[in-house]
Amino acid sequence: MEKEEIEVLVAAPEHEIYVDTILDTIAEAAKVRGTGIAKRTHEYLAKKMNEAKAVIALRKSDGRFAGFSYIETWGNKQYVTTSGLIVHPDFRGLGLAKRIKDMTFTLARTRWPHAKIFSLTSGAAVMAMNTQLGYKPVTFAELTDDESFWKGCEGCVNVDVLHRTGRKYCICTGMLFDPEEHLPAKIPEAVLARIKHLEEIEE
Repeated sequence: MEKEEIEVLVAAPEHEIYVDTILDTIAEAAKVRGTGIAKRTHEYLAKKMNEAKAVIALRKSDGRFAGFSYIETWGNKQYVTTSGLIVHPDFRGLGLAKRIKDMTFTLARTRWPHAKIFSLTSGAAVMAMNTQLGYKPVTFAELTDDESFWKGCEGCVNVDVLHRTGRKYCICTGMLFDPEEHLPAKIPEAVLARIKHLEEIEE
């Protein structure tokens, strides 16, 4: 299967039909890896799609779900996370995770150009992609102190480690991208169009 058969785009309200499939795919992947994951609800992901804070990958021929990721803002939008990166098992090995990661990262930089983007991950592949994008490993103290973010870890099977260490570290590695250390992002036309559409609706 060629990667051109799969379209990666900023999610919109009409993509809510894929939310339950996305949640199931994330849950199954966590079981296979034996790692923890912050649980999200149908309503949570649907809201991300409505607010243009998510990226979805679909097979062009039949609209089949292939991958997903979403964005959240913290600390009065001074910090941003790109989270929940998942590729359906049937579409792995095509470089799709990197395409989704790149699109989500660009979307975050476009909408919040001065925010620091951070990641908590236990996956080696995500760490490698983060490094390529300019993230650096950091201590948890350098991440947001927004309690709403840390509450999201309560659904993870490893949350006891976070509690025992006084939130200094856990199974995940903290990584941070500081926009002040990099040039402005190059914005794809598809991302610009989706953001412009959202702004028109909000007006």
